[in-house]
Parts: sequence; C-alpha cells; structure tokens
Amino acid sequence: MSTNLLSTPTTFGLGGEVKEFSWNWKNQQLQVVYETLGSGSPLLLLPAFSTVSTREEMSGIAKLLAPYFQVVAVDWPGFGDSSRLPVSYDPNLYQSFLENFVTSVFNNPIAVVAAGHSAAYVLKLATENPSVISRIVLVAPTWRGPLPTMGANRQVAGIFREIVRSPILGQILYKLNTVPSFLSFMYRRHVYVDANKLTPSFIEHKWHNTQQPGGRFAPAAFVTGSLDAVHNQSDFLALVRDLSVPLMVVIGESSPTKSRADMDALAALNGVRSAVLPGSLGMHEEYPQAVAEAILPFLVNS
Repeated sequence: MSTNLLSTPTTFGLGGEVKEFSWNWKNQQLQVVYETLGSGSPLLLLPAFSTVSTREEMSGIAKLLAPYFQVVAVDWPGFGDSSRLPVSYDPNLYQSFLENFVTSVFNNPIAVVAAGHSAAYVLKLATENPSVISRIVLVAPTWRGPLPTMGANRQVAGIFREIVRSPILGQILYKLNTVPSFLSFMYRRHVYVDANKLTPSFIEHKWHNTQQPGGRFAPAAFVTGSLDAVHNQSDFLALVRDLSVPLMVVIGESSPTKSRADMDALAALNGVRSAVLPGSLGMHEEYPQAVAEAILPFLVNS
C-alpha cells in the first residue's frame, strides 16, 4: 500500500489536493483516488454508494467544513476516479479497504461523515476498531440496496448482477439504465427534492460518470444488494448498540418510506443525536449548507 500525489487531472473533484492510494485486493492492484481540503484534525467524508457515486457529491459539505478540519473525501473502489476493475465487489472488499485506508492514511483517530450505504461499513469499523474513529455522522443512512428494497430476493438479484457483468448483454442493460432520462427519473423519485436543480448539465455530468470504462461492475453490485453489509434492520441497529463512539444521524424528511423508517429507528436508540432536515437520499449533495450547519457543533464538541 502506498500514497502518492496525483499529477493527472481527475473528472469528479473538489478543487483540493488529489492523491492516489494504491491498494492490493486478492492480487489485484486498485488505485483509489482521494482529495484533501483544509487543515486541522482529520475528517473523512464517504459518499453514498450509487450508480453515480463520486467524492464530488461531498463537495459542498467539504468546502463548508474545510475551515475547521482537514477534510478528506474518497472515491470508493469501483466508483468515481478510482479503479473500476471487473473484480467481485462485495462487503469484504469494502470493509477491508476502509480499514486499510483509515489505518494507512491517518495517524490519529478521525471523525467520519458517511452518506447512504456507507453507514454500515463505518459502524462496523468503529465497533471492531474503536481506536481509529472519534465520532460518526451518518447522513440519510441506508443498509439495503435498491432491488432488495423493491422486494427482489437475493437469488434473483444475484442473477441480475451476473447478467449486468456479462460482456454484451450486460453493457446493453447498463447503458439503458444510465441514459440521462432514466437518471433524471431516479433523481426525482428518491434522491433530490427540488427538481429545478436537476438541470440538463447536472444530469449530463452524472451520466458522464456512469460511462467510464468498467463503470458497470460496482454499481451492479450495489443495485442488486451485493454491497449490503447487513441483511436486516435488527443487525443494522445492533451495530449502533455496540458502538462506543458518539454518533449523530441526519434524516431527510422526504426520504422514501422504508429508508425513513430505518433512519427513525436509528435515531430512537439511546445516546444517538439526530436531526431532521430538508431532503431525501441525496440530501448531503442537495442541501450541504443545512447539513454542515447541523453537524458542525457535534463534530467540534470534544
């Protein structure tokens, strides 16, 4: 494992110092891109898993919190500017990556702001290795991928995943599910609240992200539930009950019904601080000012 400054321009950045973390997974070398803004105590920002996941979606929060922290935003393996190799993306890969990244890049305990599906991975890391994390903010946390949320069983979802990974039919299906009109529909359905923000240039930029070489492999795993670190709500809540570091949950008031129920259940646990703000599953990107203002007092409280 090694870390180097990245001299080539990246596509989905924050405007900070861009670095590359070289990481080996089962004899495959993955290059993971991350970016740093500001100075001070470290704050790791983890974007939500999605078909269009990039560190850039944390840009608003990063810039607002950079005066107070050394903010580090990362592209998960298989997403954004990181390597998108045709490996088998699963919870073991991401849990191992997160632990290796945190213990290799940071010398002191870090605060973490994790969006969406990143939640369970951060909670697991904090439970298994509490000395590396000082406090956690979960923004619109989820644990269940789109197909399982819609009721597809794991066998059906697994078959769909393998079809999308296939060379010809998979590419066709992936392109059909990432055309700008479909991306706009999905954003309107459960990601953004204000449709006026979904401009043609915004959607085109998101579409460009989906069309990177190897772009379909990690999103296929997410959509089919293959990146679900837990498989039921009780296990998700158990991660918080076993937690020994301070936790705050930020809930989007317009979140989809099932996701909102999971967020409310987290917020109801003893010791969990919470806030309900405008937005849905993409609230960290759509309403960064409101999110940053809500979480800053929690993050700076020693």
